[in-house]
Amino acid sequence: MAVDFSENNCVSSPEELKKFSPQQLPAIAEEVRQFIIRSVATNPGHLGSSLGVVELTVALLYVYNPPQDNIIWDVGHQAYAYKILTGRRTAFDTNRHYRGLCGFPLRSESLYDCFGTGHSSTSISAALGMSTADRLAHLPKHTIAIIGDGALTGGMAFEALNNGGASTNDLLVILNDNNMSIDPNVGALKEYLLDISTSPRYNKLKDKVWNLLSATKQKGLRNFTQGVNRAIKGSILKSSNLFEEFGFRYFGPIDGHDVEYLAMILKDLKAIPGPKLLHCVTEKGHGYAPAMREQTLWHAPGKFDYATGIRLTEKKTSAPRYQDILGRTLLELARNNPRIVGITAAMPTGTSLSTLMHELPDQAFDVGIAEPHAVTFAAGLAVEGFTPFCVIYSSFLQRAYDQIVHDVALQNLHVIFCLDRAGLVGDDGATHHGVFDLAYLRPIPNLTICAPSDEYEMETMLRLAARSCGPWVIRYPRGNALGEKAFHATSDLQEGRGRIISDESNCSAAFLTLGTTYRNATEARELLLAEGLKVAHYDFRFLKPLDCELLATISRCYKYLFTIEDGVVVGGFGTAVLETISGLESGNRVIRFGIPDKFVAHGTIAQLQDDCGYSPRKIAQKVREVLGVR
Repeated sequence: MAVDFSENNCVSSPEELKKFSPQQLPAIAEEVRQFIIRSVATNPGHLGSSLGVVELTVALLYVYNPPQDNIIWDVGHQAYAYKILTGRRTAFDTNRHYRGLCGFPLRSESLYDCFGTGHSSTSISAALGMSTADRLAHLPKHTIAIIGDGALTGGMAFEALNNGGASTNDLLVILNDNNMSIDPNVGALKEYLLDISTSPRYNKLKDKVWNLLSATKQKGLRNFTQGVNRAIKGSILKSSNLFEEFGFRYFGPIDGHDVEYLAMILKDLKAIPGPKLLHCVTEKGHGYAPAMREQTLWHAPGKFDYATGIRLTEKKTSAPRYQDILGRTLLELARNNPRIVGITAAMPTGTSLSTLMHELPDQAFDVGIAEPHAVTFAAGLAVEGFTPFCVIYSSFLQRAYDQIVHDVALQNLHVIFCLDRAGLVGDDGATHHGVFDLAYLRPIPNLTICAPSDEYEMETMLRLAARSCGPWVIRYPRGNALGEKAFHATSDLQEGRGRIISDESNCSAAFLTLGTTYRNATEARELLLAEGLKVAHYDFRFLKPLDCELLATISRCYKYLFTIEDGVVVGGFGTAVLETISGLESGNRVIRFGIPDKFVAHGTIAQLQDDCGYSPRKIAQKVREVLGVR
């Protein structure tokens, strides 16, 4: 029976989906896939990961009954099909737009999003907690966690498997195995899963066992069949199945793109109590040839032509990306010093550490999605006289706070943390904004914390950190540097010393900036100067140690000090200035610009900075208000 996919008859809810026969599910999956491709072609987002789970999503919603049942997507950038089929099809053109749909599952957006995600390796823990609550409340609900093989490298996932396997909860973990995160997966787990999914002897016998298991409803025979299945896995794979050792009943591997078979399997698993794991082998970018050929590139490809798959080039800028400055400079440093190494947590392309990996693979390490391990691994290298550059997104470094404190700072080890995507990051939203690092790192003893205002300072700070001692933090934003608007003056860069941008006389106000908010202050000064208002400008470069000598000089010259930072104002750069000024008893008024005490949603960086009150326009507006000028 053909499926009518006219504009008014596209499936947009689980209730509508359940009206179709299992034989019609492949056509529905293909329609959803094409809808995603067409949408992402003009409204960029995460493509490859969402295409890889279309059939799995259709099967899940066909068999289970959310929002009564809990379906949790690990990370969540693969949840586009889920959003489309749970009532958000007509709003999908707002995905990742300012005040539109979030690119990740978000509880406040829909009842179907039972748990907010954005960082990896959390789904099994959340699912275990939810299924435990349902068991204690005697609620007849099912809980499903979908986790990728990349996210499974995170230690938290194994902690949850260890805990969950000892429970009696109705919990299903679906392992979405595509041998990818954003870049290809690494480590021993990848090889283990590959061994399972490619063993022909095991898979042939497994199919026979599974068919017998599916055909019977007799509990005794079912348990016997499962015992045979375990014996097969143990003998052919030469060791016990890892997941069954954790206490999960293991099923698979199965084809994650056979939607009819998936629906049948899920229906059977729904009737089996206790913790279970279904191993699905999928392909990232499945169903769209360009995304299958270049999976890393098509994880989030930007705009492209739907028909041809040709990516549309954006307006070029002469300014380099901050991450590429990191990659280029670190490669040069490592060429000249074999004891300099780079470390990343599953983001070699996203951080440009891939530059070092390609030329000097022995001096670059991808540890998988395992930030705590990355930090302590770096500490171990530092103990033995190496200089590790630990390159991690700012928001992801939050996961390794204890390791920074205990394993690096307490021992005063020479580890250099390069915090990519610091500050507001735009359309990835609240889970990815790197706005807390200044506040959570500032209290830690022994750290040197700096932020370049342009590409020239970025390179100079990397070189200075390499020849220094103790732990360093260099934070820098996503995207392009300043290019022609860069300040260029780096010869005077010294640890803990700021610089004078404009030492104005005959004015009562000064901007104090840290990092790339240098540009916000510069543009605000231009707006005010056009009105005849002068404001001095000092760029501090270092949060820790703070240039207290420069600050004391500024406090004597200007009554109003406006601090500007691309981070939370609670505990950050402005707070450090306030604490220092209070000891000087100079009577200055300090006005802080930055992220207010709230989580910031998604949108363009310009929109979000304006919302947070530190766009050039909002800064100039506040200065007029404080100075009593209309």
